[in-house]
Amino acid sequence: MTRIPRRTLLGAAAVAPLARPALAQARWPNRPVQLICPWAAGGGTDAVVRIVGQLLERELGQPFNVVNRTGGSGVVGHAAIAQAAPDGYTLGMLTSEICMLHWQGLTEITYRNYTPLSLMNNDPAGVQVNNGSPHRDVKALADAIKASRPGQLKASGTGQGGIWHLCLAGWLGAMGLKADHVRWVPSNGAAPAMQDLAAGGIDFTTCSVPEARAMLDAGRARSLAVMGPERLSAFPNVPTLKEAIGIDYQNGAWRGIAGPNGLPAEVKAAMEPALGKVFNSNEYKEFMNARGFGLTYADAAGFARHLEAADKSLGDAMKAAGLAKA
Repeated sequence: MTRIPRRTLLGAAAVAPLARPALAQARWPNRPVQLICPWAAGGGTDAVVRIVGQLLERELGQPFNVVNRTGGSGVVGHAAIAQAAPDGYTLGMLTSEICMLHWQGLTEITYRNYTPLSLMNNDPAGVQVNNGSPHRDVKALADAIKASRPGQLKASGTGQGGIWHLCLAGWLGAMGLKADHVRWVPSNGAAPAMQDLAAGGIDFTTCSVPEARAMLDAGRARSLAVMGPERLSAFPNVPTLKEAIGIDYQNGAWRGIAGPNGLPAEVKAAMEPALGKVFNSNEYKEFMNARGFGLTYADAAGFARHLEAADKSLGDAMKAAGLAKA
């Protein structure tokens, strides 16, 4: 039997412990990850993706650096996520616009171009009226809408064809009315729409309740209902449409983490539980509640179902409003 020199065995033993950390370092992620935000710094999506990135760094031990890729009504950033190398080092936050842009003919990219990882937030549309409005609840407003002539009542919340416009169109359709039964007054966002509401220029808005908060807190507006599956924890006195008038119509602005198609299994295996821990952390809940953002979570499979349903719902609303080009 050939004898192996003792010093050779000692040398091998000394090297062996060094090999284990090297193997561990090869696991994903072993370097910083880029998180793409399709919207500008300082906005709601930017705020949410940054707190998610901070907490993911704590969970996975590598920096998650937010990069704002804006332009094209969200096309630029969403395309950057879809077209990234599928190695797990470029991920990003999808917003509800990804289920709208292709219907508008602005891109060929759809939700099918991504690997969904987790839904992290959902801000359902709210229905707000001026504090002096005769409509004390959403049933009274709905009855008034049904009794009105087409175009007699006016609503706002965003630009023509924006998410809050589509939420109104979908709600009108759920009530058996045409999408243009209420005249949409385009605005540059929820804030100016709420100012117009407070001044009496429109009859109601369909922006999210958090976006209406300043006027609600000032006593210049009231929120009558939310188009979500349940009441918002930050606004527990505002009922859902289903509770108030028996119409189970749900729509709103949502945000979730995804990567390009073809993400490695190890990336998904690491990210999905990490995102679940982020969502359930006190830091994330306190951050979201302080801003009135809706806390809605779905795992990878649930987010995939959400994307499919949202794409159909928003597509139907855009077709009904005559806004779909695809």
